[in-house]
Amino acid sequence: MNLIYAALALLMALVFTLAGVTRAGSWLIERRNPPVGDFADINGARIHYVHVPARENAELPPIVFIHGASANLRDQMLPLRPLLEGRAEMLFFDRPGAGWSARGPGNNETPSAQASTIAALMDHLGIRKAIIAGHSFGGSVTTAFGNEHPDKTLGLVFMAPATHPWPGGATAWYYNLTTIPIVGRLFSETLTYPSGTLQMNTATACVFAPNKVPDSYVAEVAIPLVLRPNAFRANATDVAGLYRYTLDAAPHYHDIKAPTVVISGDRDKVVYAAIHSVGLVRDIAGAELVWVRNLGHKPDWIAPDLVVGAIEKVAGRDVDLQAMAKAVEVRIANDTYGAGKCADIKAPEAELAPI
Repeated sequence: MNLIYAALALLMALVFTLAGVTRAGSWLIERRNPPVGDFADINGARIHYVHVPARENAELPPIVFIHGASANLRDQMLPLRPLLEGRAEMLFFDRPGAGWSARGPGNNETPSAQASTIAALMDHLGIRKAIIAGHSFGGSVTTAFGNEHPDKTLGLVFMAPATHPWPGGATAWYYNLTTIPIVGRLFSETLTYPSGTLQMNTATACVFAPNKVPDSYVAEVAIPLVLRPNAFRANATDVAGLYRYTLDAAPHYHDIKAPTVVISGDRDKVVYAAIHSVGLVRDIAGAELVWVRNLGHKPDWIAPDLVVGAIEKVAGRDVDLQAMAKAVEVRIANDTYGAGKCADIKAPEAELAPI
């Protein structure tokens, strides 16, 4: 019996130690990565954003950028703002629950709800209509916005999106675990910070693979913000719920009428490009697929010039995106980062991939 008590005491000591390490680590993460923008109360959620005005007679319409899972507003702002500064009004923001944005009082747990928060933030800032550009999970928010707020949508740009149901609907076990009441909270308060810190560089390399992770990417983009317990739980809820959401949402994509461009790589190791990207082009009338060989999951960082070209295209300019994609392919043709460490994912619907 004494051994049982001793084991329980040791377990409790370990839990409290890990919880303390997590709290201290979260404090350090926030000290190193303070907010870079302003805050607005949107439907009860404190939203962190960076609003970049355009000069008079800007050549492009306003653009709203929606980041993916595990990220924050810096993920698009750092590579794309310098290329568009002065040319267009821009809005970068932390999705509810991510970065420095609060989740809100029981809402913002679906792409549709987050799209409504974006629409309200646009109203708050006086942005009537905009091009919406979303990456990865942000692609599902982008489809929701285009479908439910067409009056505010000038065009859609998708970068390696996650938008359609995929076979089985599986996702990483730790996301599903985190959504379980009590158990998930205990997990996020004790293990996600130390284990996430150890695995972050390797995981990031596989997000970019076969392309190279830019120097200081993790630090500059403040990716560790996702390891804070509240942020991790919100992120897990987003990812774990995506499959169920897309089952209901995908049949309505054909209602989207906005000009659309989808940028995707044939070496994406995070989402099934042959399902999501090809599916979007199939479902949205007039959408253009820009298929880039040897590109991974990060066109916003590896091919920001192509993303800007896509924005120009949906804004009505005559841009040869296929020629731009070929130039990107030449630039990254020899990239082999992560070879042997980052497994390719193969979609059962591989026949959907373009030739």
